[in-house]
Amino acid sequence: MSDKSELSLALVGCGDIAGAHWRGIQTHAPRLHVTAAVDIDPARASAMAEVIGATAFTSLDDALAEGDFDAVDIMLPPHLHEEAALASFAAGKHVLLEKPVATTPDACECIQAAARDAGTVYMIAEQAQYWPHAVKAQQLIRDGAIGEIITARALFSELVPRPQGALPWRYDAAKTGGGICFDGGLHRIRPLRMWFGEVHEVIATLGYPIGAMEGESQAQALFRFRSGVVASYGAIISYAVDGASEEFTVLGSEGTIVVEHGREGRCLLYTRDAPQGRSFMPDGRQSGVARGLVMEDFAAAVLDGAPLAAGPEDALNELRIVWAMYRSAESGRWEKVDYGG
Repeated sequence: MSDKSELSLALVGCGDIAGAHWRGIQTHAPRLHVTAAVDIDPARASAMAEVIGATAFTSLDDALAEGDFDAVDIMLPPHLHEEAALASFAAGKHVLLEKPVATTPDACECIQAAARDAGTVYMIAEQAQYWPHAVKAQQLIRDGAIGEIITARALFSELVPRPQGALPWRYDAAKTGGGICFDGGLHRIRPLRMWFGEVHEVIATLGYPIGAMEGESQAQALFRFRSGVVASYGAIISYAVDGASEEFTVLGSEGTIVVEHGREGRCLLYTRDAPQGRSFMPDGRQSGVARGLVMEDFAAAVLDGAPLAAGPEDALNELRIVWAMYRSAESGRWEKVDYGG
């Protein structure tokens, strides 16, 4: 818990995601004050700094040595997470780190250890934890609105443009740690864990419809949860038209929850009293809310000593599920999720 009323923050990495975090700060996290913008590209660092009224730096080391901030928001490619996080913890900074945690189990564990040694707040910015529709569905499930859970399915589907010129860094497995399951696909695993608990074992297949992408651009899996629920999981990015209709379906003995595809998709509850379905999120998906709630949760943890909605171990457990999927794709068998210790 801090004795300050505001948390000063450095944005580390000034790409598109930094803009999303900045908008979240503006709308939902008034106690966060951005004082530094860090990017190896001087033009991007300067442009972001000008927008937010901060000081621009072209290296994290310089920012840590010369900047005036208590926390960092690291939004770099995953292969750079470990080095940036360790440097920040060594400087006594609180760390908000974009998902995925890192590219390897060893790197993830190293970051966790450094956080424990530093004694500062460490949080993974997994926005799915704060999706209003995911939180509301969690409440409906816990309240028994659809009875006993029978099964569920989750799908991440996205149309991407054909790259022109140099390939995006996300196509390089050494930089990402994997493919689509390490990227957007993680956003479908978090709600499933919120609703059904921890995954015990998985069976999976991988595909590569985008040939230039080293990691998987398609995956299908079954997750068997410790609770006994079995859910299907799919993730795909492609150059084809994206015609997916549902992102989540949860089937229970007394009803069904459906979250439609897309940021403006409806969230519907089907029961005997509402066989045509009724909206349980009257304002739609509220897609702009989650980022701000991430930022405010981080500020509250630092300034108030409040518990995080989900700790960094949750984000690591999602990677452990993905790693089990990779093992299953190789073995052709069900693989248990290795939670360590």
